[in-house]
Amino acid sequence: MIIGELINSSRKAVRPLIAERDAQAICEVAAAQVKAGADYIDLNCGTFLEEEPERLRWLVETVRQAVDAPLSLDSPNPQALASALPAAGQQVLINSISAEKERFRALLPLILEYRAKVVALCMADGEIAQTAEDRVMIGGKLIEDLTAAGVALDDIYLDPLVQPLSVSEAGAGVITETVRRIRQLYPGVHTVCGLSNISFGLPNRKLINRYFLAQAISAGMDSFILDPTDQKLMGAYYASRALAGQDRFCGQYLKAHRRGLYSGE
Repeated sequence: MIIGELINSSRKAVRPLIAERDAQAICEVAAAQVKAGADYIDLNCGTFLEEEPERLRWLVETVRQAVDAPLSLDSPNPQALASALPAAGQQVLINSISAEKERFRALLPLILEYRAKVVALCMADGEIAQTAEDRVMIGGKLIEDLTAAGVALDDIYLDPLVQPLSVSEAGAGVITETVRRIRQLYPGVHTVCGLSNISFGLPNRKLINRYFLAQAISAGMDSFILDPTDQKLMGAYYASRALAGQDRFCGQYLKAHRRGLYSGE
């Protein structure tokens, strides 16, 4: 699953569009991501803090007018989610819950009420675990607690939390090992990550993102939060899935080729 990341108030080009309620521009960004291959559109206006409930509701209502793709509501704020969820339409993805007790208790009722898919962060007590073993342990607890509460395994997208290579030189290896173990222990659960986190603070970020994408797919990761309008990144996505045996008869790769995705290669 591809989750389009571009409608995020932390992006310099997008914040003023949300601040000024530029519906046309927001709709154009959403439509461009769907056209490029996004399955879900992520919406984040967390930098507005106290205004987040109102802003997130406006974003949902605006994007719903432009695209039929389902939405990912990117907020840990239960008030913002409660404001926006009634307008979200078809099965929404809540991004994200974690093993932190207060956050889990606050968001679980909304996940159950709206039968939402959910991104679950491998994080407890406000800290990111540094080893694959610890992330698998936290992820396993999240899976068990969510399924015990009634969330379907197929609706859980475990996020092992990518840290930048610039601060964690072993970070990519920790992610791939975590994904492999989770997929072995919990067949049927999904895994997801914010792809571009891996390259933060480094030059030639797009190059690093593409190679990490291939590594993550080989390890079993099946969902990504990324920029689907980056043609070379999407080209790497389809090629990597074919190489990993995840694309029957290379069907998706061939479709991408026929629509000209690789014309510049």
